[in-house]
Order: sequence, then C-alpha cells, then structure tokens
Amino acid sequence: MDLELKEKFISLWAKYFNGATLPITFFYTDKTHGAQKVKPPKTGHRCVLADIFRATKGKAILFDESSFGCFGGKRYLGYGDGFMPDFEYFLSYGIPGKLEGERYKKTPELVKAYMNHVPSFKAPLKNIVFKRWDMLQGDDEPEVMIFFGQPDIISGLFTLTNFDREDLNGVIAPFGAGCATIVLYPYLEKNSQNPRAIMGMFDVSARPCISSDMFSFAVPMRRFKEIIDNMEESFLVTQSWSKVKKRIKNELKKPKT
Repeated sequence: MDLELKEKFISLWAKYFNGATLPITFFYTDKTHGAQKVKPPKTGHRCVLADIFRATKGKAILFDESSFGCFGGKRYLGYGDGFMPDFEYFLSYGIPGKLEGERYKKTPELVKAYMNHVPSFKAPLKNIVFKRWDMLQGDDEPEVMIFFGQPDIISGLFTLTNFDREDLNGVIAPFGAGCATIVLYPYLEKNSQNPRAIMGMFDVSARPCISSDMFSFAVPMRRFKEIIDNMEESFLVTQSWSKVKKRIKNELKKPKT
C-alpha cells in the first residue's frame, strides 16, 4: 500500500466531502493482516453485509470459506459456485407451504434465465480482508474501494468517476444481491480495460443492514487512483459543489436515530 496515497486521499476527502465516512477496502490474502475472523452463525442465516459494515466503524474483519451463513454471500465473495436449493422459487414467488419467495423476479423461469447471466469467480487466496481506508498498513494491498454514503455523497462520486470518460457508463448498477454489488462486480471490473464503478445496495433484503439514507459505490483500486488524481481539477472546486458540500456537512451533524 502506498502510504503517501493513503494520506493524500484522507486529506482530499476531508476537504471536499466534509469528513464523511471513509471508504472501506477489501483484498484477498493468505495472511490475517490483523483482522478478526468472522464466525458463521450457530443457526440460521446471516447476511454478510451485517459483518462487512462493521469495517466502516474501524473494525478489520476477515472471511474464509468457513465464515458464511449465507449461500449468496459465499458465492459472491468467491468461496462457492452454487445457488441455494430451489433458488428459482426463492427469488420469485416461492413454494406454498415450503419456501417463502422474495418476489424479486416474476417467475422461476425468469430466474433460471437470469442465473445464466450471473458471473462467478473463485477466491484467489484463502482469506478476504475488509478494512477502512485509514486503517490500511504498508503490507495491505487493497483491490476495491467501497463507499457507503448518502445521495449527495454518491452524486459526487458518480460525477467524479465520469469526469475523464467519454462514454455514458463509467458507473453501472447491475441487478444483484447487496454483497454482489460491493464485491463480485467491482472485483471483476478491476481487470477490465476501462474499469467501471458499481452503484449498489438496492437489494431490499440487505437494506436493513445499513442506514436508510445510504447506498454503496464500489471502485476498483486501479480506477480509484485515477479518480484521486482528478479531484483537484474537477467540479469539486466549483461553487456548485460548495452548495452540496454544505448540505453534506449539515446532514453529518444531525443525530442518528
């Protein structure tokens, strides 16, 4: 990890985003990097977002293949390649008396077709570690940045990400589980010729794991370095952003309910 880059972004983030929560990062490793291993639930299901979000509070956490209590989380973090049994019914209208459906897709047939489009990958190393940006050490190698923020913050990140692109899709919002939009999709983007950022946390089931006024914005590290270099010459220095920045500051001052 480039520690000078780390401090540079902390300074710029404070300057232009008024002390909003710093992003978290993740990277795959065979070491622990001082992170606490997540234990699977003793019974039942637990969304991985509940654990990942702890990293925003400064707690470094680690998953390995034994950490999961969720089929989706295990798949989308790279530790499994299957779907839960009867997934086509689970994501649609369910099976009466056996399985409640989430009704996120109209029919089981539509889910099956959708499943053919969902990418997968295998975790390249034993562990995946999540840390907040300011907690990174010299031997950490972040692969993706994940912001959780209010709409004004996300709008700034969205516009900044499109600042040096000529196309219309510097940011995409693919349908998927909350964990897929912050791990799977941005991780796969990191090796693209022109990596895109991913807007996410539209997953209704995962929404209770974060504040009601938040969405996610995930950026591959290679792309994030370019974004940092653009900050001081972008719209962030204009009066238009000053108005939004003031509102961000006021929102951050409000007590959390």
